[in-house]
Amino acid sequence: DTIWNEVHSSGAARLAVGCVIELVFKVATGELKNGFAVVRPPGHHAEESTPMGFCYFNSVAIAAKLLQQRLNVSKILIVDWDVHHGNGTQQAFYNDPNVLYISLHRYDDGNFFPGSGAPDEVGTGPGVGFNVNMAFTGGLDPPMGDTEYLTAFRTVVMPIANEFAPDVVLVSSGFDAVEGHPTPLGGYNLSAKCFGYLTKQLMGLAGGRVVLALEGGHDLTAICDASEACVSALLGNELDPLPEKVFQQRANANAVHSMEKVIEIHSKYWHSLQRYASTVGYSLVEAQKCENEEAETVTAMASLSVGVKPAEKRPDDEPMEEEPPL
Repeated sequence: DTIWNEVHSSGAARLAVGCVIELVFKVATGELKNGFAVVRPPGHHAEESTPMGFCYFNSVAIAAKLLQQRLNVSKILIVDWDVHHGNGTQQAFYNDPNVLYISLHRYDDGNFFPGSGAPDEVGTGPGVGFNVNMAFTGGLDPPMGDTEYLTAFRTVVMPIANEFAPDVVLVSSGFDAVEGHPTPLGGYNLSAKCFGYLTKQLMGLAGGRVVLALEGGHDLTAICDASEACVSALLGNELDPLPEKVFQQRANANAVHSMEKVIEIHSKYWHSLQRYASTVGYSLVEAQKCENEEAETVTAMASLSVGVKPAEKRPDDEPMEEEPPL
């Protein structure tokens, strides 16, 4: 499925890697606040010596390695929201505790390309716990959408990311989960606008040092609209509102089961996940209400934690006032 054109492929692949590296370095050193690399070909399927899935060089993985080697960046977060698992990126950092890889992808018990990315693939050696596969299963019954991805961010992605506290955030920004992609290429129903909301959440990490690199996507309209939403978020613009039902409805049963599985596996590595285990099935509105009530309870408890002032002791020779007769 990965064709090499002797005239054009080498130049295009090298240019894509170079663009991502240059942008990542400018953001990491503070020359730029954030950025989006609109490049082709994609890279997250490419392994150390194996091209696959239309990928030749893994641009994001190479950029992360160079951040470690040349700038001594100690903690790097890679978020991959392409609908396909980034097998190449997982392989590159599977034993590295300094690079946290979080992938949200269609998995379907290994029956969706590339077949890797099971929730129990957590890393090896010192890297155990630093490979997080938010693997959605259950096929397209129903397909995942905005509610499911926003819930995954609330209960899995952001708690782990905040606990990790990265210095730089890199995003393998594939848009083949956007509605309009046929079943073999995606089949999910995310809106393009949703990716702006995901981007905005990631901007709260690493002092806002966030770089997106275009990965998969086969529908040009979907790619353009989703890219526009992400860039708008990076610029700090007000985002187009999502339908109210996205926040009011609960994630579908297959998504809830998938998220609960990931939380069960990774709670031993990331203690911040434990508080979300009981709210995976909540709508975003319900979850916000629950958090507000928790905050109010904490505030109330704090206000009650006031020491009782001891009674002042009178000198022994001080006469006591006579009590008035009853």
